[in-house]
Amino acid sequence: MQAEDLAQGYETIIIGGGHNGLITAAYLARAGRKVLVLERREMVGGCAVTEEIWPGYRVSTASYLSSLLQEKVIRDLELERFGYKVDAKDPAFFSPFPDGRCFFMWQDRSKTLEEIARFSKRDAETYPAYENHLERLSQAVESLLLTTPPQFPPHGIGDFIEYLKLAARLRGLNRKEIVGLVKVFTQSAADFLDEWFESEELKVTLATDGVIGANGGPRSQGTAYILLHHSMGGVGGHRGLWGFVRGGMGAVSEAIAASARSRGAEIRVNAPVARILVADGRVRGVALESGEVIPALAVASNLDPKVTFLRLIEERHLPADFVAGIRRYRSEGTSCKINLALSGLPEFRMLPGGPGPQHKATMHICPSIEYVERAWDDAKYGRPSQSPLVEMTVPTMYDPSLAPPGKHILGIFLQYAPYTLKDAAWDDLREPFADRVLDLIAEYAPNIKTIVERRQVLTPLDLERRFAITGGNIFHGEMSLDQMFVMRPLAGWARYRTPVKGLYLCGSGAHPGGGVMGAPGHNAAREILKG
Repeated sequence: MQAEDLAQGYETIIIGGGHNGLITAAYLARAGRKVLVLERREMVGGCAVTEEIWPGYRVSTASYLSSLLQEKVIRDLELERFGYKVDAKDPAFFSPFPDGRCFFMWQDRSKTLEEIARFSKRDAETYPAYENHLERLSQAVESLLLTTPPQFPPHGIGDFIEYLKLAARLRGLNRKEIVGLVKVFTQSAADFLDEWFESEELKVTLATDGVIGANGGPRSQGTAYILLHHSMGGVGGHRGLWGFVRGGMGAVSEAIAASARSRGAEIRVNAPVARILVADGRVRGVALESGEVIPALAVASNLDPKVTFLRLIEERHLPADFVAGIRRYRSEGTSCKINLALSGLPEFRMLPGGPGPQHKATMHICPSIEYVERAWDDAKYGRPSQSPLVEMTVPTMYDPSLAPPGKHILGIFLQYAPYTLKDAAWDDLREPFADRVLDLIAEYAPNIKTIVERRQVLTPLDLERRFAITGGNIFHGEMSLDQMFVMRPLAGWARYRTPVKGLYLCGSGAHPGGGVMGAPGHNAAREILKG
């Protein structure tokens, strides 16, 4: 298609209206490009959606907290003008323990240090240095988030110059911090935390960020980076905070979509793409499942790499080694999301009654590192965890409009529920597994079963079916060292471009990976504008 044919087509088509795809569209539209977003579902947002799954209950069905969305994206796209507002969690965490004790972490560092001192005075003295160390490492890694990875392996002098520029970004780190950066990419979360702390209660509370969404336990190599990944970002300019989006996570996507539309982007829902059209090694547009053909000069896929390259493109248009690499790309998930409609609030044995500060925090059920590691042991061999790590949030404590008066929503995110089961099927295990999760919660909050009015259980298989993410992997592929940065999704193809000219990746399967971050969408738009 030539430029003069644009009356019949688009300069760029975005496949998938998840938050990254919408961000790519918004930046392209701001640059004056004629852009079309095609979304298969009846709403935009991908995994960042708010759905009224029961009358009067507006639920963040998949993604549920915000922190990683890049400040530059928020500013550039004027998202606050379009309704984006986040309430920072305070307390940040609440962890009950079997012996009747409990642990809070607060926005106020002094209050957190008082809590830590109840378990270890030494750890309370060490914690500020740990936070400062993590802050320095986060700054170093964050400087790469909005960067296009250099070519790997490098092909010429220009590529080596790009590596030198990257090295220059690390010059401000001292020796200990450089060693720490190497460790955080290679160590397990447990080993990383063992070097700092002695309190099991503090370590397991922090370690949860290292295994959320990961195919690994706290003692698996590489989970230290997942911990760091979840510590990057903030709310309202305050680093390290996580919060609830007013209106649920769908409000993030709706704000981005409104920004894109304000600059002329067109967004169509109920428009599933069947094929990416390719001729003579170049993208030509897309064909919808309805049979409609839409030409375009460029196409950006917000879908995961396996869906993009193994389902939407004929294999003959791609190099054989590329296809083989995509087939090997690991993208099975181990996370399960359970959404509950409640008539009241869970009452914990050690803190009866409510509402209380515990209900405003992320509530963890995972009493020790060993507990979480055993939960992972189950998953390694194809079994849902007998005693999973459970993370619970009550968004209605911050936004009561999400549920009918006096009612609440409880979101449960848990590890581990492996996509591939041994000698079982999720359609048979789904509800019994959810029953077991409620039994576990009842050990700490005995009233939980009596206040549940409705429930929705989304196993990795359900996440795949509902949101079209391969293997139900919430990151569009494992975030392990061999699938990150210059290796995401494959070595030689980490710069958002693909073997098909004019075809780009703009989703979480590209650098820097998963989470409601927006960086892949931002970076892909920049590369598309370069042509």
